[in-house]
Amino acid sequence: MFQQSLCFSSLLLASLALGAAPAHAAEMPEAVTALQAKGLKVVQEFEVGGGLRAFAGVAGDVPVAVYLTSDGKAIIGTRLDEKGQALDEEILEQLVAQPMAEQAWAQLAEADWVLDGKPDAPRIVYTFSDPNCPYCNRFWQAARPWVDAGKVQLRHVLVGVIRADSPAKAAAILEAKDRTAALLENEHNFSRGGIKPAAKISAKAGASLNANQALMASLGFRGTPGIVTQDGKGGLTKLNGMPQPESLPELFGPL
Repeated sequence: MFQQSLCFSSLLLASLALGAAPAHAAEMPEAVTALQAKGLKVVQEFEVGGGLRAFAGVAGDVPVAVYLTSDGKAIIGTRLDEKGQALDEEILEQLVAQPMAEQAWAQLAEADWVLDGKPDAPRIVYTFSDPNCPYCNRFWQAARPWVDAGKVQLRHVLVGVIRADSPAKAAAILEAKDRTAALLENEHNFSRGGIKPAAKISAKAGASLNANQALMASLGFRGTPGIVTQDGKGGLTKLNGMPQPESLPELFGPL
């Protein structure tokens, strides 16, 4: 499951990333249609009994369940059994969370990323990185033991969002003959200004940067670094910002 939560108001108003086809609007109850107009995307209706209709949906990148009462009112939340245990998590995982995770992981794989580490390293970690981001540089440094040991490959999805010359610096890396070497040059020399910005951003590099920034936003990141990896069940773990040192073994795995 996604490791992220949103408040109720932002849940309804968030832009939607899941590409699954929603149920036809004509089939939707009025209350559910109203929620769709506020940003909820309904994926599929499912059976729950108890006089309720239930709909699996997503807002932003958060799976949600909508329950319709017999009088046509809609409830968004978690259904509990008589012992207080959450119900319907498995069906939301199956109908919403897992397809979302698979789609997001495929989008990351197809993005224009720069490799940092051995291409056959077993653990893949994507990071949205700005060449001027000090926390990105700290994350790069913190990952060195795992990357140098061949345990982890970082895939840097470059964006240019922090300073005026960030796009040109990112373009200098993307357009370099050896992109990994250019990335490492920026990180090793970060305290001295990093890589020299490109004199001109090519159309290809500009398109990559725009696509990367759009992907970053669609996954719910508003700044860098934005870190994504898979958990043991194929779901996504997402981290906003520099992780705490004690969380790195969980993120990267054993050394």
